[in-house]
Amino acid sequence: MSSDRQPSTSASRLTAGPIVGFKAYDYRGRIPSELNPDVAYRIGRAYAEFLKPKRVVVGRDIRLSSAELCEALTQGLLDSGVDVYDIGLCGTEVVYFATFSQSMDGGIMVTASHNPPDYNGMKFVREQSRPISGDTGLQDIKRIAEANAFSVPEDPGKRFELDIQRQYIEHLLSYLDRSKLKKLRIVVNAGNGGAGLIVDALEPHLPYEFIKINHEPDGSFPNGVPNPMLEENRQSTIEAIRKHKADCGVAWDGDYDRCFLFDENGEFIEGYYIVGLLASTFLRREPGARIVHDPRLTWATLDIVQSLGGQAVMSKSGHAFMKDVMRQSDAIYGGEMSAHHYFRDFGYCDSGQIPWLLVTQLMCELDVPLSKLVGERIAKFPASGEINRKVEDAAATIRRVQEKYQAGAQSIDFTDGLSIEFADWRFNLRASNTEPLLRLNVESRGNRELMQAKTAELLALIGGEEA
Repeated sequence: MSSDRQPSTSASRLTAGPIVGFKAYDYRGRIPSELNPDVAYRIGRAYAEFLKPKRVVVGRDIRLSSAELCEALTQGLLDSGVDVYDIGLCGTEVVYFATFSQSMDGGIMVTASHNPPDYNGMKFVREQSRPISGDTGLQDIKRIAEANAFSVPEDPGKRFELDIQRQYIEHLLSYLDRSKLKKLRIVVNAGNGGAGLIVDALEPHLPYEFIKINHEPDGSFPNGVPNPMLEENRQSTIEAIRKHKADCGVAWDGDYDRCFLFDENGEFIEGYYIVGLLASTFLRREPGARIVHDPRLTWATLDIVQSLGGQAVMSKSGHAFMKDVMRQSDAIYGGEMSAHHYFRDFGYCDSGQIPWLLVTQLMCELDVPLSKLVGERIAKFPASGEINRKVEDAAATIRRVQEKYQAGAQSIDFTDGLSIEFADWRFNLRASNTEPLLRLNVESRGNRELMQAKTAELLALIGGEEA
């Protein structure tokens, strides 16, 4: 379905001025003071001015403000002469999928992921779902939007409704050998975000029994903002696993580009250990393949990749960097401890659906519980998990830490912040790309007490406030 639109008069009502909310990887702003339909319209015009696309995919998450913002964004694209393919309510990865699978010139997702309800935002990609980040175009889009001076196209764009779900579901299922699947009982917690809709679409194709909690999409977030990284948001998943004696649990953030796994005992599994698990899956399928990982926690991943004859490639943290390195090295899989997982066959993009499907297949194939799949790695390479601290001067703090530890170090690396390794423990300290924070990760070789002691020692040196 398509409709011709005449250029809107919105631009004539707007005045040039600053737009707050452009981050390192996306745009996020408070509703309505920072992000509103006029700002969304200007961003649509600026995206078109910068990229000069002919066909763009647009999707939106379940937030109450998303439909109105998506409409304004779409109008900005149409008034720039761009044809818009609207895929409706979806997750970020569905915009990625539609963009690369349909050979579009770009894609925009209206979402604020796990931010509070009074926020919304946008994520941008260009052809082949290549990310547009702070150093590859976002600042240009910001500048153009603020100037509010746009080219006038010969003709307005046309709007099409694009139903991509069937192809997307088929793609997800293509990662599985369904003949190897067995009946599992799985708790799924969509956090009232969009993931429940995908679970429902996958359910007829899988032998799994799903225990669904916080399942219905609801942009008012009656059970809290969907962010399983917060410990208080994990409790409902843990309780459901124990109550129903489930084999595992899966929880997602709002736009389901990240998934978080719990074992049969209700124990939360750090994303770090899932990276190794997925790396092993792909290396068994393609021996010698390249695996991309981030520098924050590395030893468990390196151990698995090397033992299976793969090639480990390190990338700076963050989806734009990871995707670039994935493409450059033609890696089959890449993973970050933050629960972002990237797949070559998924346009080198991140997905929050593919990981749990692969992990549950592995459980079925090996006929072992999830706790056993990750337990050996957790014991062999205990880690602190990411600890955040607010400090007044991040650069000075990192220099102070380096001065204390560099003398006895086996190696020092600056790929992403400061990584220092010793024979039996290592740490990474980096400034956040998106928030005024320092992030600390510590791990050891099989010595939890040493890891905990060094974590405490580092935190005392870093100082600052808990975040």
